[in-house]
Amino acid sequence: QVQVAEFGGGLVQPGGSLTLSCAHSGDTFSNYAMSWYRQAPGKERELVARISSNGGSTNYADSVKGRFTISRDFARNTVHLQMNSLKPEDTAVYYCNAKVVPIFARPDNPDEVWGRGTLVTVVS
Repeated sequence: QVQVAEFGGGLVQPGGSLTLSCAHSGDTFSNYAMSWYRQAPGKERELVARISSNGGSTNYADSVKGRFTISRDFARNTVHLQMNSLKPEDTAVYYCNAKVVPIFARPDNPDEVWGRGTLVTVVS
């Protein structure tokens, strides 16, 4: 069954960089749009970045535009989130999300899956 798992979180100073990765398994990677969400303490989960199933289009939350870059590696079935110029307000648990393109949906797989999250802490 399709699954995603994040790794790469950690502690970083303001202005620093960090790369998150998310490994996709259990179904054809290119059938899924991939996204990163985050949830800070006391706040709702919000979309950070999304990349289309073929990698041809991306979109970002206004708060991370110009600092974060989402990309996908079809050879490794992995999506990355490169985070630069990190700010304390970027501190959150970051979640990977995979959503199947409707024409590729299968009854034996969920249409959407979430990872367990990885914590990113930006602090001096």
